[in-house]
Parts: sequence; structure tokens; C-alpha cells
Amino acid sequence: MAAFATKQSMLLLLLLSLLLLIGVSTGSFYDNFDITWGNGRANIFESGQLLTCTLDKISGSGFQSKKEYLFGKIDMKMKLVAGNSAGTVTTAYYLSSKGETWDEIDFEFLGNVTGQPYVLHTNVFTGGKGNREMQFYLWFDPTADFHTYTVLWNPLNIIFLVDGIPIRVFKNNEAHGVAYPKSQPMKIYSSLWEADDWATQGGRVKTDWTNAPFSASYRSFNDVDCCSRTSVWNWVTCNANSNSWMWTTLNSNQLGQMKWVQDDYMIYNYCNDLKRFPQGLPTECNLG
Repeated sequence: MAAFATKQSMLLLLLLSLLLLIGVSTGSFYDNFDITWGNGRANIFESGQLLTCTLDKISGSGFQSKKEYLFGKIDMKMKLVAGNSAGTVTTAYYLSSKGETWDEIDFEFLGNVTGQPYVLHTNVFTGGKGNREMQFYLWFDPTADFHTYTVLWNPLNIIFLVDGIPIRVFKNNEAHGVAYPKSQPMKIYSSLWEADDWATQGGRVKTDWTNAPFSASYRSFNDVDCCSRTSVWNWVTCNANSNSWMWTTLNSNQLGQMKWVQDDYMIYNYCNDLKRFPQGLPTECNLG
């Protein structure tokens, strides 16, 4: 009987090990991304589960997705540059198409001096035009641990989320003449780079290179709920009838969460910047 129990335990452990191996292979950076620049400053570890980008005085580093996406729910966990990160920009990730009239969805993190909070910078480009910036402080230290940053992009809206909490929505207002990204496939790009001419307090605070190399880390990439392709002939298509994220909008609880974030942590909203738009705010700002 004891021998039978031992065999059962061994089989259970083997099954758990197999499940863990299957889990480890999910979201591998080896499978999903190419390191595109940095000359060895970006590296993949832990069997594809951890990617790090570094920045020194010579160069930053970056990577991009192997796939292109046309709508999707995309998650990435990040831990940002610790300490004095002034002058650095960590692009958590942005989605972008190609060409002069590109579309783009931005999550960017603007570094700061020690003790001062990061600025989370968001933007949406359509047809090569952006100017839709919203900026936030975070309600936690993004350098102490990994946190999840999500873009949910469907035909109805683009939702930016942090740890599952919505911070911003850009709605499809094509009926009111506002362009919306819906036809240009986008790749995911991410990088750590130096931008001390503008990134920290409008460029007043410069990068202190005695703190280099700077490093940001990425984990837990997830693009399961996406329409994607690896080539023009190989689409993973989506159906709004069977893929619920294709018609997801914010519920009343999420709207309350977003109001909390925007009331307490938003530091810039282009829709409130009358000086910037003396001829009138962009159309979407008046649509609610």
C-alpha cells in the first residue's frame, strides 16, 4: 500500500512538473520578440521568462514583437529603473504601425530624480497625428516590484490599465469625425533610452551617468486574446461573437476606479489644456 502511495505521489509530482514546464513556455520572450538594438544591452533569461534592457552613456536597448496585431488584449509585467532615473525613458511598450500615416498606442515611463515619482505618459496616434497625451503618477513604487500594464484595443475603445485598474479610455468616435485605429496592424515595441532633453521636468533635469548602467525588467507577456499575424498569410483571426474582449467596455465599477485614478493621480490631460488648443479642444474632448 505504501509503495502504491509512493508511486501516486511520484506521478503527481511528474504531472505538476509537466504543467509547470508548459506554463514556463507560455509567453516566452524568445518566441514572441526579437531584440532589435543595443549591442548586447538587452538580454533574455530564465528560459525566456525574463527580459532586461539596459542603458549606459553609449547606448540604450530595445526589442519588438515578431507578430503584428489588429486588436487585442496585451499584458506585460515591468519593473522600472530604480534610484535616480532622471533623463531616462522606459517605454513599457507601445504598439505602432508603419508609414507616414501610422497609428500608435503609447505607454511610456519618464524617469525622475531619487525620491520623486515616475510619470506614466500615455498617448494615441491616428493617421500620424497624436497630441492626445494624458500623464499620471502611480499609486505604488514601480521600481520595487513587477506590475502589470495592459492595453485592451478593440473596435469600441482603447483601454489603458495598470494592475487591472483602468486609467484611461480612448473611445471610437468615428461617427463624430474622430479617427480611430482599426485597419493598420501594429507591432509591439519596447525600449530603454536617454531623452534628457525632455523626459524629466521638461529637460531641466539631466541624466546622471554616474548611476549607469540603468536597467528595466520585463516578465509575463500575454497576448492570448489577440488578432495577430506572423505574416500577411498567417492571421489569427477574432470573432466578436466568441471573443468577449472584442466588445469589452468599462463597467460601472471600472468607471469608478478610473475616476479615482484620474481625480487623484492624473497630472496632465490634453482635454483640459485650453492654452494649447486656443481654437478649441479636440472633438473627442467634448463627447464624454
